[in-house]
Amino acid sequence: MPSRLDNLDRIEHRRTLMNPADRVVIGMDPHKRSVTIEVMASDETVLDGGRFATDADGYRAMRQCAKQWPTRVWAIEGCSGIGRHVAVRLLRDGEHVVDVPPKLSARARVFATGQGRKTDATDAHSVALVGTRMAGLRPVLNDEQLAVLRILADRRRSLGEDHTRMVSQLHQLLLELIPGGAKKDLSAAQARALLAKVRPRDVAGKTRRRVAAELISDLERVYQRKKAADKDLTELVAATSSTLMGLHGIGPSGAARLLVEVGDIARFPNRAHFASWNGTAPIDASSGDHVRRRLSRAGNRQINRVLHTMATVQLRNATEGRAYFDRKKAAGKTSMEAMRCLKRRLSDIVYRHMLDDAIPHRVTGPGGHRGTTADSSATGSHPNAGSSDKPLPGPATNHPKTLAAAPS
Repeated sequence: MPSRLDNLDRIEHRRTLMNPADRVVIGMDPHKRSVTIEVMASDETVLDGGRFATDADGYRAMRQCAKQWPTRVWAIEGCSGIGRHVAVRLLRDGEHVVDVPPKLSARARVFATGQGRKTDATDAHSVALVGTRMAGLRPVLNDEQLAVLRILADRRRSLGEDHTRMVSQLHQLLLELIPGGAKKDLSAAQARALLAKVRPRDVAGKTRRRVAAELISDLERVYQRKKAADKDLTELVAATSSTLMGLHGIGPSGAARLLVEVGDIARFPNRAHFASWNGTAPIDASSGDHVRRRLSRAGNRQINRVLHTMATVQLRNATEGRAYFDRKKAAGKTSMEAMRCLKRRLSDIVYRHMLDDAIPHRVTGPGGHRGTTADSSATGSHPNAGSSDKPLPGPATNHPKTLAAAPS
């Protein structure tokens, strides 16, 4: 199986062989049953377009239409969501695909049309515009290892959501069966022991007890499945040679989510852009002489949740994260401001680890560790540079255009 670095090398090779003037971008607005495409030249001339079904015949017709242009790239909106099923099929057929974030295509649609009304055709046009104009779009790679990680990570998240929902229902039933209810951190075994002491006489009470017993049995099964999913994820993450699980507060599910959502960490020019992408970089909200930063609600919320869990776990123990949080509190910041700073700092740590993992032969830095620089600490997990109070970064200037030609 080719590694991600091999895939990236092939993309770079294609880029060097390609004449941008001959390239066309095929913008796609994907749906479950159909897709709408628009073929756009490098000068933004619309060459062709149409609507195709996603069944075998429709997909074959779309591919036949695209073969008119040998140097082509498919720009698909939402490759992490509704566009994934089409992107995967194209990758299997040797096509080159880049991911267009829905926010970018929405902004392009407003600027192109002067209003925000949506149709499939205008959506495909806006996606094609983004694919033609924008540098740094993420190439979608046919990485089976990441595909397996995504499937299992999604399954593990679903099991966790099921567990939370069942526990909430069980607490509600126990509150109606037992005065005062049960304690907050309740295991299935403890709930079963409590339920064994309850002998309701009325029909409603007996029904509550029966449903509570069923929920406890369901919780035991979900718990076993969660353990099995964690074991599978641990083995898969270890097979990627990732060091993320060595960080305090990141388990197999969080490490898998980071690997799946980030993909190629080198697509971020620096740690500030990574923090902006995951929503931990504060937003400058200064006015006049009053300088302040505020929490960002943007960014990848799944990765933001992983970093929030990491910060919460570190705060519960005597860790460097706890010490950093306490220093921020002592400096006059509120608890929420200190938490924001901690998440920003942890984002820098995750970025450094993922960058070191992606470049295994990185030159040894002054700290004696691979990839260490003058602004990072080799003895601990936290960089010395105070980046937690820096707002969103400016536009990147060192990203080459990621669009490349697909093999004809």
